Amino acid sequence: MKKLKKSSFLKGAYIATLGIVISKILGILYVIPFHQIIGDKGGALYSYAYTIYLLFISISTAGIPLAISNLVSEYHTLGNYKVKERVFYLGKKITFIFGICSFIFLMIFAKLFARLIIGDLTGGNTIEDVAFVIRVISTAILIVPVLSVYRGYFEGHRFMEPPSISQVLEQVIRVLVILIGSFLVLKVFKSSVRNAVGIAVFGATVGAIVGYLYLFKKKLNNKNKFKYASSNLIPVSDKEITRKIIYYAFPLIMIDVCKSMYGFVDTFTVVSSLVKYSGYSVNDAEMILSMLSTWAVKFNMIISCVSTGIVVSLIPNLTKSIVSNDTDDVANKINKALESCLFLMMPMTLGITILAQPLWNLFYGSSVYGPHLLGYFIFTGLFSGVFTILVTILQVFKDNKCLFISLIVGVLVKIFFNTNFIMAFYKMGLPGYYGSITATIVGYLSSIIIAFVYLSVIKKINFEEFLKNLVDILCGSILMTIILALISKFVLSVVSTNRLINILVIALYAIIGAVIYFMYTYKVGLIKKIFGKTFFKNKKSS
Repeated sequence: MKKLKKSSFLKGAYIATLGIVISKILGILYVIPFHQIIGDKGGALYSYAYTIYLLFISISTAGIPLAISNLVSEYHTLGNYKVKERVFYLGKKITFIFGICSFIFLMIFAKLFARLIIGDLTGGNTIEDVAFVIRVISTAILIVPVLSVYRGYFEGHRFMEPPSISQVLEQVIRVLVILIGSFLVLKVFKSSVRNAVGIAVFGATVGAIVGYLYLFKKKLNNKNKFKYASSNLIPVSDKEITRKIIYYAFPLIMIDVCKSMYGFVDTFTVVSSLVKYSGYSVNDAEMILSMLSTWAVKFNMIISCVSTGIVVSLIPNLTKSIVSNDTDDVANKINKALESCLFLMMPMTLGITILAQPLWNLFYGSSVYGPHLLGYFIFTGLFSGVFTILVTILQVFKDNKCLFISLIVGVLVKIFFNTNFIMAFYKMGLPGYYGSITATIVGYLSSIIIAFVYLSVIKKINFEEFLKNLVDILCGSILMTIILALISKFVLSVVSTNRLINILVIALYAIIGAVIYFMYTYKVGLIKKIFGKTFFKNKKSS
């Protein structure tokens, strides 16, 4: 078996990012055949289970890998082998307790959650269907938390390759179970959609087991890589280790839980609100929820990759500037992070809005609601990306009070406005589901404003340069959008039911849009302002 090798900082970041990117690509691509297999009704049932699962897995797991990684690295560096191993043991113990409690809770109260979701509605998925898939997916919570501890343990020793491989393995196995399992159940054995979705959500459990077994075997076969004689025998109590794990993990848990709450709120309110206040049938309302929670959200992953990559680079660099008390450099890095984020995400968002029809047809086939929903829903990805950058900055500043206020206010806004906006949009003659999307955007926007005010007033960060560059980003993106819209109207329509034609249309529009946007931003000097005057140096010198 291949022996473990430590990774340098850059190599480790590359390997970790590659694992994330591969997992996200798989997460985007599998939905094309999966949608063809289970349809919108099955997609709604899948989203009911998965949304609840994500919330509970956030409580049990989020932040744990980083907490374990930090503490293992700390005690490994100090030469305290025994304490380092106790961190690993206590991490497994804590997460297993959380996992088993979450599992029991969901098994007992699955039917209650199902009643809260479905209520007295008939004609779509039943309470029994929803309770069944919730119970099935809850089995993953027994494995995933412990798996996260193993990943943190390897990362704390700077063995970045095994966690990344386990992440890809987990996703590959999960996708295979989802596609092969649901296909066999529905198309070969002619069973129910409920059973097909049950197999699909069980893919999370099977994938986690494979990822866990891979890391367990990797650790077992490389025992000597983790063992050494302790040179530091200063005692550290289990209570202190537990306190540190919670200290490191809690802010990240809060961030993940609050992000999951946006989908959680939709799961419990969208179907009933659309039926009661917007005149949709139960089948149509469930179809729309599946689009919000399962299908359209996959396109947001394209946008979120940008903010994820920027965050990976921002955290260590911003931390270094804060520790050095270099206020000018702190402000510059915050501004550059936001500018880089929006420079890429703004045109991508507007481009997907223009191409919503061919993208939806390519992935899921023709739909009455899909393209209209995607064209607006993609903006939640834009605001979520900015939100991710800003809450990461708050976390680096270690101001948990402002971080929690920002997160909780956003969720409360979403809860308060979701049903109200659905009713309001319907009364204005607009699709009711626009109200739910708007509530998500307003929720993120509330958190963003709080973070901006805090950074500007308390931390004295000057955003004047960012706002100037934002105007150019908006102008370039809007110019691109107008030209693409004119091409669509007078030259080449984006509407086609042929998937091959859709691919060609998307590729052509993407190239034209990119050329227009980059030509504009280059001419006004925006690229040089954001990325530096040496951006084209090598090109010119050649």
